[in-house]
Amino acid sequence: MNIFKFVILFLIIIQEAIGNTIFKDNFEDPNKWQFISDQVMGGMSSGKVEFININNNLYARLTGNVSTENKGGFIQIRRKLEKSSLKGAKFIEITAKGNHQNYFIHLRTSGTLLPWQYYQISFKVVDDFKIFKLPINKFKRSSVFLSKQIIPENITSVGVVAFGRDHSADIYIKEINFID
Repeated sequence: MNIFKFVILFLIIIQEAIGNTIFKDNFEDPNKWQFISDQVMGGMSSGKVEFININNNLYARLTGNVSTENKGGFIQIRRKLEKSSLKGAKFIEITAKGNHQNYFIHLRTSGTLLPWQYYQISFKVVDDFKIFKLPINKFKRSSVFLSKQIIPENITSVGVVAFGRDHSADIYIKEINFID
């Protein structure tokens, strides 16, 4: 194989591994994000989100205490995506670090009509920023009444969630991308 063919093949392989960014959010507009806790349904979890700038890099920091008391168990930040075209998205990439805990990405679609319906996948943060490439087809549905597969163009919101058990949350999120 000559060098030209090798370079072309290498570039194709790299492009397939990286993917094209369809949607990107690096918290330049914090007003697009909202903090939500289980207190909206009587839960006892508490927390907050801060949007911070460190060395000209923007981050969302989600902190708080997750409590399963009173049928609760979550804090989250969520962004609506109704005007975003995610057709062809196969992965969500999140760049995050934190306190060595499991966190979740929750997706809602046009088929998730009730507040407790979502699709989720977990990831575990460490001390240093890491890029997590999460396949959309591996998200688990919260209810048998939801479609088994997510149709990316039907995604209406994305959330980063501390969920499901009593613990302290502390996660920094640098960026969230949908890629093909």
